[in-house]
Parts: sequence; C-alpha cells; structure tokens
Amino acid sequence: MGTVHARSMDPLPMHGRDMGVHPDDMIEMQEAEHETKQEVLENKDVVVQHVNIEGLGRTKEDLLGYEISEVFDAKNLIDVMKKSHIARQKLLRLGIFKEVEVVIDTSDGADALPNGLDVTFEVTEMKRLTGSYNTMVGNNEGSMVLGVKLPNVFGRAEKLTFQFSYGTKETSYGLSFFKPQPGNFERNLTLNLYKVTGQFPWSSLKETDRGVSTELNFPLWRTNHTLKWEGVWRELGCLARSASFAVREESGHTLKSALSHTMSIDNRNSAIFPKKGALLRINQELAGYTGGDASFLKEDFELQVNRRLVWDSVLSASLWGGCLLPIGGRPSSIADRFYLGGPTSVRGFGMYSIGPQSEGDYLGGEAYWAGGLHLYTPLPFRPGRGGFGDLFRTHFFLNAGNLCNLNYGEGPRAHLQKLAECIRWSYGAGIVLRLGNIARLELNYCIPMGVQSGDRICDGVQFGAGIRFL
Repeated sequence: MGTVHARSMDPLPMHGRDMGVHPDDMIEMQEAEHETKQEVLENKDVVVQHVNIEGLGRTKEDLLGYEISEVFDAKNLIDVMKKSHIARQKLLRLGIFKEVEVVIDTSDGADALPNGLDVTFEVTEMKRLTGSYNTMVGNNEGSMVLGVKLPNVFGRAEKLTFQFSYGTKETSYGLSFFKPQPGNFERNLTLNLYKVTGQFPWSSLKETDRGVSTELNFPLWRTNHTLKWEGVWRELGCLARSASFAVREESGHTLKSALSHTMSIDNRNSAIFPKKGALLRINQELAGYTGGDASFLKEDFELQVNRRLVWDSVLSASLWGGCLLPIGGRPSSIADRFYLGGPTSVRGFGMYSIGPQSEGDYLGGEAYWAGGLHLYTPLPFRPGRGGFGDLFRTHFFLNAGNLCNLNYGEGPRAHLQKLAECIRWSYGAGIVLRLGNIARLELNYCIPMGVQSGDRICDGVQFGAGIRFL
C-alpha cells in the first residue's frame, strides 16, 4: 500500500499513523491556520474539488479518468483515503506505472471551499522498452524465459511483448499484443503470433506448432469468460526410431482452426494453497468449422472445493473430466486427445502413462475423469511459523481416474460403464512447497493401486512441479 501524504493539512486531529504520516513529520502551524484546517477535518462532509495526475508523459489522460473517477464521490476524509487507495491500485494494475504516490491536500484558489480537498496522484511511468529474464515452472518441466516488453505503446495501456522460452521439453517464441478496454481492465483483447516446439517422450512424439490466435476476455456477473480463435499449422514427427507404428501413422502436417470458449468462477482465497472457496472452469472447443484438417468437438471441466478445518488444516476435493467427439468421420489426432497420470494428476503413475498405448507409446484417450481428495496441514511443530515455514504444507492424498476411447454409437450408459471399468487409484503423503502464487513443488510417497497392463507406475517417492494439480 502506498503512503498517503497530508501536506498543508497538518497538524491533524488524529494520530499520524492513522493518516499514513508519522507524527514526527508534522509541522507546527500558526494558531489561526491550525483552527481553520481543524475545522476542515472535523467537518463530516468534505468535497473533492480537484483530482490531479502529475508525471504523465506518453499516457493519455482520458484513460486514467475511468480509474480515478470514484474519488470524486467520497464524502468524508476516511472515504477519500480509501477511494484514493483503490484508485492507486487500479493505476498500478494497468502495468504502465512504476510508482504511484497519493497526496491529499486542502483546496487552494478563488473557488476553494472551506471543506474542499485536492487529491494528486504522482506517477512514474515505465520505460518505453523493458527486458526480463526468469525461470518458469510448467507441469513437471522447467524453462528459461527471456522477454522484451513495450508497455503503454499507444498511450492507453496497450502492451507489445516478445518472449523466448527454452525448456527441458519445450522451446517457443511468440509475439503478443494486449489491449484493455478503458475503464474495464478485465475486458481485453490479445493477439498472438507464435511457434512452439515440444517433445513428448511418453508418446515418442515431437510436435512443432506455428500459429496465430486472438482472445477476448470479459467478466459477466460473477463469471469470467474467454472467447478464442486459433489457427495453427502442426507438424508431428517421431522422437525416436523406436516409435510405434501408431505414432508414425500420425506423423505429418495438419492444419487446425478452432473456436473455443472458457467460463470460470473462482472465489478461492489463493490459487496454490487455498484455505476456502471453490473453482469451476468449463471449456468447449470446436474445430473444423472455420477450416483445417482437424474436426472435433471437445468439452472438459475442472471443479475444486476447499474447506478449512481445525488447527489450520484444509480439506480439498477436486474433479476433472472431459470428452472429445470426432466430427465428419475423421479420427481424432494424438495431439488433441486427453492424457492422464503423473505427479500433477493421478499420482503414483508415470507421466501421462494411463490409457490406450501401442508398443510402449501412450496415445491418449477421447474421454477421461479424475478425482482427488486432499488433506493439507502445517508442518509438524510449525517451524518457521509466520515466515519461511508457511511456504510448506504436509500433504495426504487419495487420487483416482480413468482414460479411454469411447464408441459413440453405444449410448451414454455404455460410456459411463466403460469409464467406471479399470479405475486407477493411488494414495500417499508428502511435502508441498509454494513458489510464489503461480506454482508449487510436491515430493510425495505414492502407493499406486488398480494398475492395468501397460501402465507405468512410480511406486515410492515421486517429484512433481507445476501450476495445475488434481
């Protein structure tokens, strides 16, 4: 939270720390001036006469008017401070200012009212060109990321970004343009141009995607929505000479053009270690109607519910599921199917090593479900409480799931029966480490059960890293 300065309003009829100003910083005033300004502060009603923004360079003022407009609605001093802080957070959220400070002062000039206030936002704009270097954790993989960003390209919080990523299993580079709607930052448009090369050793497959996409994000009531169109040229090849015939048969070039929609409701207090709240995410993807070789309808969902228990422990339940329906008699591609298993989903099994396979290569499936029940507790005896120790949790889990292909002529009852057969499940315990608010590491001792022929298991210690866990 930024410091709120009160300059010509000192001394205040309240303690300095309540105003964000240290008492030692106050300046003694003349008796008459003291009485005048004391009247301003003691008056229950105040009027914000002017809101100024200092330090603007290339930023257009009309953009900021939406973010600071509520300050004019404040009716008393405390309300002015609260609304000024909210406006400061909105300005920082735009990603175009390095610093934003707030100054609240009594109004001056011929039109100044006895209870009038002026609010000034002192901003420091970001440089026209910034660079970044960092490491990123994906689902059981790591990568080095180099980026170049041009914030506030046209003066209304637009952002142009070039990013190069080199990882253990994936190399990519992309160019993206981000444009928010003035006054509604959550409603924004993103254009992407990218190339991604990935390796998938569980399928003896390598894939290179060259594509373009456009995304529209917007809130609607309590939900958030994403509409996306993607056109991608995919090149599939064999990762090893020992690749199965089924993988070799998939090799070649395909063109996918797909429309997708994602709806999410997330009221969790944290994405990594939530103590309460729930998440619901539903995604639909339709490919083929806007061109391309791939033609299918794909539906999947994610549900998570968290409940706080005694002794700062948390019970979490999650459920994933999805199905893929090929359209027009074309078979589904190995690049579009679902995969299951590994330290980020059904623990105790090898990475994506559940379901249909050929000669040791896992081909994915057209339908799946997975569920998890977890108990998170603080470390025994609470070492490092209130500090480093709070990054860790003890973890007890029970996971289950299944992945298969369906015969869509058999009907829903047969589909459910097939998904209920040969269920893989596992249980165990371990330690979880939070990495910021975007990723986490797990070290678990796993006991896999319900193992089927062809499944790869990890009976014992298993390490996992990622941003999305069952």
